[in-house]
Amino acid sequence: MAIDRIRHFMAAADSLNFAHAARTEGVSRATLVASVKELEAELGYPLFDYSAETTTLTAAGEALQQTTTVQWAKSAAAAAADVRPPGGKAKASKGKGRAPAVKGAPRVGKRRQGR
Repeated sequence: MAIDRIRHFMAAADSLNFAHAARTEGVSRATLVASVKELEAELGYPLFDYSAETTTLTAAGEALQQTTTVQWAKSAAAAAADVRPPGGKAKASKGKGRAPAVKGAPRVGKRRQGR
């Protein structure tokens, strides 16, 4: 399952409007609908009731929406718990604040000898 397909499904399921979901995801409506259709084909059951006058989720679509929401919340909590607080000591730079001299290269700031 591609994450884009699930993200497109979640946007459509949250707004229950393919045009608004496509606008929020930054894709065309046709791309969003095709993505949802591919997800439905991959799962083997419909997620939206296309025969209704308004966009509605089927029972399987509602279950997938709830499961995905819970999984995203768990992964966000795990990611937040894994972040380490900033700390430690910053290391001071050594030297005069310029790049080290390279052997054979002209010295920076050194004037050429006049004749």
